[in-house]
Amino acid sequence: MTETPTASSDRLPPHARIRARKRAVTQEADAWAVLDRVALSHVGFIDDGRPMVIPMIHARIGETIYLHGAKATRIVKRLGASVPVCLTATLLDGLVLARSAFHHSMNYRCVMVHGTARQVSDAEERHQALIALTDHLLPGRWDEVRPMSDKEERATGVIAVDVEHITMKRREGPPVDDAEDYALPIWAGVIDIAKRAVAVHPDPALDASVPRPASLDAFLEARGEASAPRGDKT
Repeated sequence: MTETPTASSDRLPPHARIRARKRAVTQEADAWAVLDRVALSHVGFIDDGRPMVIPMIHARIGETIYLHGAKATRIVKRLGASVPVCLTATLLDGLVLARSAFHHSMNYRCVMVHGTARQVSDAEERHQALIALTDHLLPGRWDEVRPMSDKEERATGVIAVDVEHITMKRREGPPVDDAEDYALPIWAGVIDIAKRAVAVHPDPALDASVPRPASLDAFLEARGEASAPRGDKT
């Protein structure tokens, strides 16, 4: 059973509680939306008594999160029975510049997931997870590429994280300075950080007659960049 951000923090175990309650986000849908938008997450686990954090591609189906890695990846090799993991995903929205170094900060949306990881052995679950992982990178991409070979399937590790607790916190708005500092002649404010496609570079080995795929056009259109010609900055 998932404990959502709407649950009282007193009901969460200490490791899943948000310390700064004023930054807690109370809507579970907001947390899932951040996970859906972030391309890369960081997964923490214990390996031989040492903490390890690995960047991994993720995707979700319902409330199960799937992770992609080669069979030789440490977490895939070490994972036998189900093990506890912690996954984090962050969107950086802005740099917050205050009048004092102490009050500098960032505007962000951050999700932390605690759950139990297991290797995916069921063929159908594995297949659906690979579709979700591919389409998380670029929606619709799975249907545009050739099917995976048996050799590729064997070389690919898929891990499912069954979510136990998901929490989200967010900072937004201007800097918060000490009252006596607002009169200082020091610039303060926020630098918004926007994620966008910078350029599209076709593979040099690509035949010039091959059109740009629909998934890429949809990706660019969603960001207002659909008119960018192939290879040009958007």
